[in-house]
Amino acid sequence: MSAEVQPFISTVPGKLDSKGRVCIPAPYRQILAAQNTQGVYLCPSFSEAALECFGEEMLQAFHRQIAEIDPFFAKSFNAKAAVILGESRLLAFDDNGRVSLPEELIAHAGLADGIVFVGMGTKFQIWEPARFAEVRATRLKEALAAFNAEGGA
Repeated sequence: MSAEVQPFISTVPGKLDSKGRVCIPAPYRQILAAQNTQGVYLCPSFSEAALECFGEEMLQAFHRQIAEIDPFFAKSFNAKAAVILGESRLLAFDDNGRVSLPEELIAHAGLADGIVFVGMGTKFQIWEPARFAEVRATRLKEALAAFNAEGGA
């Protein structure tokens, strides 16, 4: 990742409409546009009930990483390529900055009416708000424990 790429930051509430569309926050769309991403890449999280969202920078960084692995004889290549490249989709923005989420991704994250976008630097996630509140509390405890273990405070 280049040093000039702005990180995805903040936690932003949003809505999922009856047609499965979400409006990606304007600051996130600006970051994606700066990366020459023609929309937003999405895939299901493989460890949580959330959606992983990213731009061209992260896609290319991942591509460079797996390019170092033998694509024919290394089992790790197929595993990594299938779960990231095989499951990712490029969703285009409409004129209002919205994307239409596929039903299987809505179901994976348990999304209904309200959603929350969570900036995580090189990516952002989309969560169901109540589920994220629990995860946020757990992450805060883990971060504080790590901070204290490293001699902070």
